[in-house]
Parts: sequence; structure tokens; C-alpha cells
Amino acid sequence: MASPSSSARQALEALGSRLREIRLDARLSGRGLGERTGWHSSKVSKIEYGRQTPTADDIRAWCQACDAVDRADELVASVHAVKGMFVEWRRMERAGLRPAQESVLPLWERTKRFRIYSSWLIPGPLQTRAYITAVLSAIAARRDVSNDVSAAVDVRVAKQHVVYAGDHRFAVLLEESVLRYPIGGPDTMAGQLGHLLTVASLPSVSLGIIPLGADRSALWPVEGFWLFDDDRATVELVSGHLTITQPHEVAMYAGTFADLAEQAVYGPTARALITGAVAALDSGQSS
Repeated sequence: MASPSSSARQALEALGSRLREIRLDARLSGRGLGERTGWHSSKVSKIEYGRQTPTADDIRAWCQACDAVDRADELVASVHAVKGMFVEWRRMERAGLRPAQESVLPLWERTKRFRIYSSWLIPGPLQTRAYITAVLSAIAARRDVSNDVSAAVDVRVAKQHVVYAGDHRFAVLLEESVLRYPIGGPDTMAGQLGHLLTVASLPSVSLGIIPLGADRSALWPVEGFWLFDDDRATVELVSGHLTITQPHEVAMYAGTFADLAEQAVYGPTARALITGAVAALDSGQSS
């Protein structure tokens, strides 16, 4: 599987290690497994070292040859998880931005606890329509996506009902620099910052801001990520979208979120940072 994601690569290598253990437990060499399955031994080696993603049929043939049929279903589920970890934007958005926005609706609906850390942008649930339009217009231009920005904006705005209805809870952490990037221009950003002050007062939202002057010696800014309950983490990369479901990796992101949360300020102090960013816009000093 071609992917810039180290997590996806490591997951594929871990799967290969499990398959190698099954082969060794069966006392088969790579050549011997190849003879039983009708494969060249190089295919066995590539799968075991994570250089080739096995298909579900490959997994079942492997387990059959090693008298480990009872392991097949578990391993097939693992390979499906690996394949779904990294999706290139061009694949996710090949039908346009609107379908990409709609694809996450079921996940948003069923998630009760959102934890979101952003070092780049105000996150989607807290965005204004004008800010969303600026963000999606830039994405469409940069990634040469079909021109359905208006429809995609409507979908993203509609998705925000989860902030106001139901028992969803949002813990959001922002780097202060996010407040200073005038996405869409000063007027759009001023409206966005005002909206941020409003949604931060909702009972469903906890907003923390990590000040520019915070001591980051122990933990510096990292890639933005979302945690959906305790089930998965997602990360947006330059080239694609990464979904992490391995429990130990999800726990790493949860631990990082907790550590970042300790560096953040809340309540009146956070509001003061937002109003300071608004004042900087008014004076033309926003970075």
C-alpha cells in the first residue's frame, strides 16, 4: 500500500509479522508456503515485510496453507483496517467536496465525545458559513476538485447541528496562532472570532487555547487531530486523510490531547485571547 503515513506502514508491517509467525508455527519456509499457495516466494517475503498489502483471498490462502483457518477472519479484518487507514484526498474527493462532507455524517451522529486539537484552522463544528466557504474554496482550488463548494458548505453547516442538539460533547483545543490567521480576510475572520466567543459559552463545548507564550519544551505543537469517543483518531495530512483505530495508537492521541489540554487556558483568559485577536484585526496587526 502506497502511503506517506508511518502509522499505516507500521500497521502493515505488524500484520506481516503476524502472518510470518503463523508460517513459522506451521514449520514452513517462504518457498514452502509459496508452493502450497501457487505464489512466488518473493510475494511471501513482500507481505511479511509490509511491502505488499495482502488481499482477503491472500490471507485465507495463507491460513489454509498453514493449517490456521481459525485465524483467517481476524486477519482479514486487520487488513481491511490497514487499507482504510490512509485515503488520498484525490480518491476521497473524486466525486466532489459535497460527498466527502456527507461521508462523515454517520460518524458525527454516533459520536458522543469529540476531542479536537487544531494548530491550523478553527475546526469545522465551530466555523461560520463565511469561514467554511473560504476554507473549502481554497481546498477546491488547491486540489483541483469539481466546483461544488456551495453545496459542500451547506452540508458542513447542516452538520453543525450536533453542537446544539443531542448529548454530544466537544472539547476543543486551539493554538493561539489559529486565532491570528485571517482566513477569508479580516471581515470573515472577525465574524469567525465573534462566533467562537458565542459557541464557547455553550454547555456542549469546552474551548481551550494554548497561548503563544506557553512553554512548549515538553510538548510542542503537533499535527491537528480529532478523537471520536475512544474508538478512533483522524488526522488530515497534506496528501490525504488518516484514520487510526488501533487501540494503543488511539490511546497515544488521547494522552497527547490530555497533555496539550494542561497547556491551555480556559474561560475568561481564553476569551481575552480571542478578543485580543479581534483587536489585532481591527488595527491591521494580525499575522
